[in-house]
Amino acid sequence: QVHLVESGGGLVQAGGSLRLSCAASGSMSGTNRMGWYRQAPGKQRKLVAAFTSGGTTNYADSVKGRFTISRDNAKNTATLQMNNLKPEDTGVYYCAAFLGLRTYLGQGTQVTVSS
Repeated sequence: QVHLVESGGGLVQAGGSLRLSCAASGSMSGTNRMGWYRQAPGKQRKLVAAFTSGGTTNYADSVKGRFTISRDNAKNTATLQMNNLKPEDTGVYYCAAFLGLRTYLGQGTQVTVSS
């Protein structure tokens, strides 16, 4: 079992920055795959940034060049640095850990970008 706790959400004006953090606990051995989902109001949850099994990073087209995912494997933490935020980035952000066929999600943290 894996437990994920996000922090760092909030309200920011367009063009601003936020940094989300995720602390993982539990059976994280054997995986380096973590990522971040976003669920905008009235829309499905979407993966916006993640590490692949090979250690590279993937980003949704809508956030490329603005968001950066990083991790500290020793501490089992992941962060999402979000710059030049836009109103369409508004949503609940969920930290994710991928173990085999299972995906674990945190409780989510709200990000609101005002225009």
